Amino acid sequence: IFVLGPSSSGKTTLCDALSKELDIRPPQYIKEVARNVMKTHGFTRDDTDTYEMQYAIMAAQLEAEERAAAALQTMVVDGPRLILSDRSAIDPIVYASTAEAPGALDRRHRLMGDAALQRMLPSYRGSLFVVLEPVTEWLEDDGVRSLEDPERYNRVLFATLRELGIPYVKLGAEMKNIRARVDLVL
Repeated sequence: IFVLGPSSSGKTTLCDALSKELDIRPPQYIKEVARNVMKTHGFTRDDTDTYEMQYAIMAAQLEAEERAAAALQTMVVDGPRLILSDRSAIDPIVYASTAEAPGALDRRHRLMGDAALQRMLPSYRGSLFVVLEPVTEWLEDDGVRSLEDPERYNRVLFATLRELGIPYVKLGAEMKNIRARVDLVL
């Protein structure tokens, strides 16, 4: 299960609730990859337009997904074998594509052609991608989050998912109740 959407759309809140409901813990619950990369590499939101930042985030996300999949193979699990991720390796492609700096299309193509991403695409195509629509009153500037245009972000995200053949379900901004959100995903 991959939960995507623009900043402050409720991704982490939904993922935290799903992890409790489904009893999914790290490494099968992947979260805060971008924040960790930004912190360890010294990136800020001013670097959002750079290939270096988006590639580092994509590579770290894919590594976390591979670790989660490998750990699942060695675990004894009652019920379905699930990975839950707050974002995916598709997000850096979207951020690169919506950047205002020149070269956005080149950055997008370079990220989309990455061999590790190409290896993950079959798995993505068989996964549940949940895309959250922006909730204006939830927008919060914490100094780290990108403050991209959330409608533009989702337009590019939907187009990217379609281009890569990744099915998704959309969760509308009118659904703000966390229990209703969890129920919809499950």
